[in-house]
Amino acid sequence: MSKPILFKTTMKCDGCVTAVTPGLNALKEVKSWKADVSGAEKTLTIDAEESAIPKVVAALEKAGFKAERIS
Repeated sequence: MSKPILFKTTMKCDGCVTAVTPGLNALKEVKSWKADVSGAEKTLTIDAEESAIPKVVAALEKAGFKAERIS
């Protein structure tokens, strides 16, 4: 059973979200995801198993962003 996993990211705008979309959508381990770039934290919430975390971080890095797990 998966639970939401929260990351603080370096994404700043909707263009950033567009840039990471193909990489995140390609991960079959990620059931769903949502980016919030309007708040101060610039968070990414994913619904996935713990084992998907390295792949999510790698997909963000490939798109030019950093992510740090916060929950």
